[in-house]
Amino acid sequence: MKAHRILSGGLTLIVLTISLGLLAGCGGGGSSTVGDGGGGGTPTLNGAISGTAIKGPVANATVTAFSINANGAAGGVIGTGKTDAHGNFSISVGDYLGPMMLRMTGGTYMDEATGMNMNMGQNDALTCVIPSMTAGSMMSGIQMTPLTSMAQGMAQNMPGGMTQSNISQANNSMGNYFSVNDILHTVPMNPNVDGSGATADQNMKNYGMTIAAMSQYANMIGMPNSSGMVAAMMNDASDGHMNGMMGNSGVMMGGGMMGGTRMSPNAGITGLANAMMQFTQAPMNKSGVTVQDMANLINRLNTSNGAIQ
Repeated sequence: MKAHRILSGGLTLIVLTISLGLLAGCGGGGSSTVGDGGGGGTPTLNGAISGTAIKGPVANATVTAFSINANGAAGGVIGTGKTDAHGNFSISVGDYLGPMMLRMTGGTYMDEATGMNMNMGQNDALTCVIPSMTAGSMMSGIQMTPLTSMAQGMAQNMPGGMTQSNISQANNSMGNYFSVNDILHTVPMNPNVDGSGATADQNMKNYGMTIAAMSQYANMIGMPNSSGMVAAMMNDASDGHMNGMMGNSGVMMGGGMMGGTRMSPNAGITGLANAMMQFTQAPMNKSGVTVQDMANLINRLNTSNGAIQ
């Protein structure tokens, strides 16, 4: 009987020891890292980037985020998403860090100058480049527009390609050319919305009216789809000078849809100034913004030598 009691007590101690060990292994300690699956390894990061695609807000378009390689060229896909009816998008980019390029294709938009619904041209796109993304961060309010597209084309063709410094320089220079302090984050005024100028500062007015002037210019020269003007302006800006040239070659308009028409050397200077003045006085400008409100930018374009600085 005594031996039986000793054996029974020993078994009880063993069971208790095992039970305590199991409890300790079931998360009772604080050594596991949140998000790493409890294994104590590197935590999973879930970065995201969101914003709006504007050529008129572009609905139902595909937005793709690309890494940028050490040689300054676009690399692999790190995330994709779709725009909603207002052009808004949100893309998960995981733990990516460094400079990034966004590219939007497809979708439909309301053309500012005519009020017509148009499809983005098959070979047309909006792009933007972001100097730096922190791993796991949430970046919001990014604007992808004709101006950011022109800056991306310029950065890509600078020595070294789309490096962080070249991206910042191109974005700043393009903003300076059109008198917009921050083309990546300033929200363009929508001139097709009644009274939108009342709550817009001058940067927002300049941004929105510049985009509208591109649509007006496309309409003035008979371009069937104004997204083709964005492509032409991107090519014109790629060498850092608005002169209708892409390096030593003339810029062709409309992706070949206009019978091989070459871009005017003055399209990005006096051409846009004239188009801006015409649009400001046209019925599609419902913002309340007047020619007088836009006088400084119109004069700036009229007297520009085309250098993007």
